Amino acid sequence: MITGKQRSYLKSIANNTKPLIQVGKNGITDSLIKQIDELLEAHEIVKISVLKNSPLFARDITEEITDSTNSEFVQQIGNKLTIYRESKENKKIEL
Repeated sequence: MITGKQRSYLKSIANNTKPLIQVGKNGITDSLIKQIDELLEAHEIVKISVLKNSPLFARDITEEITDSTNSEFVQQIGNKLTIYRESKENKKIEL
């Protein structure tokens, strides 16, 4: 569980990053979860963009993604959401 100060720090990092993955018309699939899991291991913080043709909204998929990847929700602005998980091997962000 991350604290408010840690969440604020992660938001400041996410502010300058572009979305690394997009959720499209297929919604959340096993392969999407696997890709997000790999991105979290490589980058620790991942911004996800939910496209307009997606049957889901960003607020609807947040819990499913964080539960499936054992990550923490950082923020959601419009159709973009940001999640964080500490990397086991490539630790870059010091909280």
